[in-house]
Amino acid sequence: MRPLAVVGNVNVDLIMGPTKPWPVPGTEVNVEHDELRPGGSAGNTALAWAGLGVPFVIASSVGADAFGQWLRNALAPHSGGWSSSTRSTAISVGLTHPGDERTFFTTQGHLVDLGWDGVAGQMDGLNGGLLLVCGSFLMEGLARDYPALFDWAAKQDIDIALDPGWPVNGWTKAELARARGWLKHTRHLLINEVEALALSGKANLDTALPALARLMPPDATVVVKAGHRGAFGLQGATRAQAAAPRVAVIDTIGAGDIFNAGYLLAIAEGENLPGAIVAAVDLASRAISTAPRRYERTPRMVGVA
Repeated sequence: MRPLAVVGNVNVDLIMGPTKPWPVPGTEVNVEHDELRPGGSAGNTALAWAGLGVPFVIASSVGADAFGQWLRNALAPHSGGWSSSTRSTAISVGLTHPGDERTFFTTQGHLVDLGWDGVAGQMDGLNGGLLLVCGSFLMEGLARDYPALFDWAAKQDIDIALDPGWPVNGWTKAELARARGWLKHTRHLLINEVEALALSGKANLDTALPALARLMPPDATVVVKAGHRGAFGLQGATRAQAAAPRVAVIDTIGAGDIFNAGYLLAIAEGENLPGAIVAAVDLASRAISTAPRRYERTPRMVGVA
């Protein structure tokens, strides 16, 4: 199996809900579900790999406070090389609503400080592997250093997978140009449907997927996560689609990150695009429909990964 790694945001997630949008100011709302857990794009991906019992590397940082130590403990032994920021650890409060909708309140906290100099020493032994780069718009220091990261990865024969997230200030012309510049270094683009349409400038996925692929290296892969509709992929002339199984949804927060974990694990094990997105959809569907979350390969995934 090829080595797996992720670099990006790890923060504290406080998940509560469901609640119908939106409470009247000054009132109190009782909800049925709450959970305090490690989160962030990188953290969610790492938890899935850990739950599946596969080896991986996660390069990140935390704040120099009690929450920072809590995150280190939760992701030990993989957190041994993390650096510490003097800022407080970032926290995201996620409110779930009936259906798939969520609302987030996030502090950027320690995430802004991590740069390439704090990451490089955390990623030994990844030659020929897969590296997921995520949380780009929350980690300004690291995003500024992407040229050094991409150059290092190319020299190590490491394929970059990218899930940049949503720009804090929206898809301005500057943010579009910046994100499109990252794509020329990306072998696997893993984004959701709204992000795909915004980044491509197209009105539908039929035109968005090839438009994004043209911004990437030859034979690179574009994968779009579409919630209850499953996922869509394009690699060269190969198009793929995986329907999502019907499940009783408990908590969809982090579903896209868990999808990333399943997809990259399948690719690392030698699976092709159609098989990898089936494996990813099934893993994410299992996780969002269990409490506490379970990261398991379902029968449909057996023989795929």
